[in-house]
Amino acid sequence: MKLGITMEGGASRTVFSCGVTDAFLEEHIMPDYFIGVSAGIAYGISYLSGQKGRNLEIIQKYMPDKRYMGARHLLNRENRSFYNISFVFDEIPNKLLPFDYDAFARFPGKVVAVVTNIHTGEAEYLEVPRRDVKSRVIVASCALPILFRPVKIGNHYYLDGGLRDSIPYRQAIKEGCDKNIVILTRERDYVKKKERGGELSGRIYRKYPKVGEALKNRAEAYNRCRKELYEAEKRGEVFVIAPRTTLGVGRTESSAARLTALYEEGYRQAKEQMADLKKYLEDTH
Repeated sequence: MKLGITMEGGASRTVFSCGVTDAFLEEHIMPDYFIGVSAGIAYGISYLSGQKGRNLEIIQKYMPDKRYMGARHLLNRENRSFYNISFVFDEIPNKLLPFDYDAFARFPGKVVAVVTNIHTGEAEYLEVPRRDVKSRVIVASCALPILFRPVKIGNHYYLDGGLRDSIPYRQAIKEGCDKNIVILTRERDYVKKKERGGELSGRIYRKYPKVGEALKNRAEAYNRCRKELYEAEKRGEVFVIAPRTTLGVGRTESSAARLTALYEEGYRQAKEQMADLKKYLEDTH
């Protein structure tokens, strides 16, 4: 058996997935292949390094901190992102709440982040370096249009992987995973609507028409992906964990109480589904 775990992004809503993965650590469930998008990969690496509770501490202690996110960081010419890049991706993991790079390096599986190439408008699947203290691949995967500036890696610039592949479970299957757990950050009945900022994004990225096209078609592609995912679930090909409710938590939520409640929802739901999950993992048919 080769187990793949896919974590959707969703910015602050991804704290639901943090509760799920902390429950997985208690049950000693670890993948052979992990793929995440945006916050899904940013939070996912704490799971892969075995640091149970680390994401919860970030949620409670640092996400409400004004140094973490806010419009003033977007207006800062040196930062130009809604999230304070140096604080979130450097000061926290390297000083305030150390990330265990050694444990992450020992993780034997493959770790992949989804990014969108700003030139081609296509998804790319980049392996996450184990000791990158600047987290460039992860920052690129998190680079939401408008809220982040594009991130350069090698000779190319990238934006959030969710523009083209929000739920990349098919990549896990392509990589040979015959068992797949998919952790969503939206309720099962959620239907994505066309985003109001689409026209603005199109103007901002007018030099990159492929990105504009991806933004224009994002809702339709996302809804189609979810439909196909649920069909795969019915066939027994994947095991899906999704929040019953996101408790009104938005993309840029910073309330420690609300974020903690959504984390607890994820933990509780994983525990409730654990027996079915283990049966799925043990089933050889």
